[in-house]
Amino acid sequence: MAKMFVKGKVSIVTPVYNGERYLPPMLDSVLKQTYPEVELILVDDGSADGTVQAAEEYREKFADRGYEYSIIQAKHGGAAAAINQGLPLVTGEYLIWPDSDDRLEPASIEKRVRFLEKYPEYQCVRTLPYYFSQKTGERTRDDEKTGDLLKEDLFWDILESKTFVCCGCYMLKSECFFKIYPERRIPEYHVGQNFQMLLPYMYRYKCLTISEKLYGVCVRAGSHSRTALTQEEEEQKYRDYESLVEEIANICGIQDKESRDRILCWKARRRYMISLKYNRKRQAVKALGLLYKCGGLKIYKVLKDSLWACLENIRAVKKYRS
Repeated sequence: MAKMFVKGKVSIVTPVYNGERYLPPMLDSVLKQTYPEVELILVDDGSADGTVQAAEEYREKFADRGYEYSIIQAKHGGAAAAINQGLPLVTGEYLIWPDSDDRLEPASIEKRVRFLEKYPEYQCVRTLPYYFSQKTGERTRDDEKTGDLLKEDLFWDILESKTFVCCGCYMLKSECFFKIYPERRIPEYHVGQNFQMLLPYMYRYKCLTISEKLYGVCVRAGSHSRTALTQEEEEQKYRDYESLVEEIANICGIQDKESRDRILCWKARRRYMISLKYNRKRQAVKALGLLYKCGGLKIYKVLKDSLWACLENIRAVKKYRS
């Protein structure tokens, strides 16, 4: 029997790891929401600091606000594993999954819910992100491309980094999401959770964009997306992304040649870029061969990427010498 979702309720699933210092502002931003029906499912991913204690201090505040609040303690397994600890507890009609160091503007949830209520033909909506420094609180330059804000088919734009994947910007309908993942588990890879959450959903459903910056992305050293990696770690991350995208393609049932070639081109471009970065000439040539095979070889792009790799190597040398 399918599980019923509470109409109008918004479920927030947020993983947190060693977030004692930066979790409170995110929780405060949830408490400041103008929307009345919210449940927050906070999953501690095996933190070694005072994250759980900091989270526990908010129980009374959430009760006073009339919001449901759950804290799950799990072993450290990464963001996707933590999300999987929270998904079975989701009871809301709508689902969002903001990061633990980010911020929701006060009307962020309400504006998205009201849109989906007004336009029931849509199963997804997103708002724009803005970026701020964790140290100063000041706005910083955007980390991701915005893309075509009128476009509603976002699967390829997300995969090919033509638009943003800021997790807290998107709101999905829980019933539709769990039809994709009936066991309430997303694929677990050490590359985050957003591709798993978004891509299968965007393959099935259109997503409209509300052109307001209602989600703040924290820019801080040491965050998952900004942690410096060794060459071995970065190359492993690239391989994990390839495996993840293959699994997502299977979930979506992608079999047509045009789409498979496009995925192959996505892999080849990434392989080419990392081969240039680490001066792996043989691998770069192989990647170019793949690009040619799938019809994605463009000379101007090769030159642009080569220049980028040279600049990255220069920056790395300067950083090492300093």
